Amino acid sequence: MSLDVDAGHRTRMLPSNQRRHARPPGPRRLLSWLDLRAAPYFFVSPYFVLFAIFGIFPLIFTLWVSLHDWQLAGDKTFIGMENYTELLADDKFWNSVVNTVGIFMIATVPQLLLALLLANALNKKLRGRLVLRLSVLAPLITSVVAVAVVFTQLYGRDYGLVNWLLSLFGVDAIHWQNEKWTSWVAIATMVDWRWTGYNAIIYLAAMQTIPKDLYEAAAIDGASPRRQFWGITVPLLKPTIIFTVIVSTIGGFTLFAEPVMFGAGLMTGGTTGQFQTVAMFIVKEGFRDFQYGYAAAAAWILFLLILISALINFALVRGLGRSR
Repeated sequence: MSLDVDAGHRTRMLPSNQRRHARPPGPRRLLSWLDLRAAPYFFVSPYFVLFAIFGIFPLIFTLWVSLHDWQLAGDKTFIGMENYTELLADDKFWNSVVNTVGIFMIATVPQLLLALLLANALNKKLRGRLVLRLSVLAPLITSVVAVAVVFTQLYGRDYGLVNWLLSLFGVDAIHWQNEKWTSWVAIATMVDWRWTGYNAIIYLAAMQTIPKDLYEAAAIDGASPRRQFWGITVPLLKPTIIFTVIVSTIGGFTLFAEPVMFGAGLMTGGTTGQFQTVAMFIVKEGFRDFQYGYAAAAAWILFLLILISALINFALVRGLGRSR
């Protein structure tokens, strides 16, 4: 029950349910509704508007282009699924898929493991920890072109530093660009050098949120630092590991700049396409051969490959977490 004073200064009792459902007059009621219900949607709407313009629309338009014989100039003939059927029978496309998956596997697995170990080391009490933590981000802010040029020189056949070091152990000079496996390793080292520190900082930030009490209790129980790392740190980092795995999957399947610079700017990925990625294949078909419909079909298949691979990696990481 509550008291209400009318214009004649008379006091009367209103039931609490009536007071609870009493609403403000028209304009105030509208403003109150806008503030409580519409304002949150208004504040988040810019993201969805930009996502629709730069995310959903390109996907739909690319799908529409993939269903046409789309040339730079001339008619746009609707051909249905012909681009997809031709693409699935194209040996060059599947060669680029194999190259992409191969480089991704060689680069991503050691990259995330090294990042995890590096983050664990940076999480210890060390002198100059801030400088060390900032230094691991130095490769990330370096131009990818500069990185590719330096690594191309390092892997040079005649005067490369890597071949010189291998010659000290009696290994003959390797032409890193001529074979699949050697070119994959060279490109993977570029990727690892650039992105290991980035993932390490993400892992380090996640490690900072783990309560110290868990490590103190484990130490009292006699757990070694190694046991604490694998028994406490890694399981609690599972959501972060899933995030980095998915992001690395997207980045690995869209790899473009490193192999292009490694191949002197050519989209063919070597004389026989030994390190041509799917992204390079799409750019070659679309912007060198001007087969936009064919390139759009390859882009959509790449999107599906990324989606399937991300789901598989997500399931694997979750399964490893549950198996402990």
